[in-house]
Amino acid sequence: MGFTIGDAAEQTGLSIHTLRYYENEGILPMINRNDGGTRIYEQKDIDWLKFVCCLRETGMTIAELKGFVQLVLQGNETIDERMKMLDRQKERIQSQIEQLTTYKTMVENKMDWYVDYAREHRM
Repeated sequence: MGFTIGDAAEQTGLSIHTLRYYENEGILPMINRNDGGTRIYEQKDIDWLKFVCCLRETGMTIAELKGFVQLVLQGNETIDERMKMLDRQKERIQSQIEQLTTYKTMVENKMDWYVDYAREHRM
């Protein structure tokens, strides 16, 4: 079963423009087309796009994504390099988690201050 570009956009949360951009940049190089030239996305393409969204949302650059795709296209002999890239990405995510945890604590502390202030001043 194939999906249109609109279906792919809906399932991934990406815009049609972004899907075309990713294809043009080589981040999504394996999209099939029908005889009329219309893009036909398969479930594997949707799954890949969701993974790309994960990487982008956690800070991987377009250049890094392009490099990752090039390694994928080279075959199984590049798995070690891909694992190193993903390990760096995992470290980046861990750093983000730590920073967000710090921010959450700061917000909670401010909320506690407001609760205490309101209690003391009977607001």
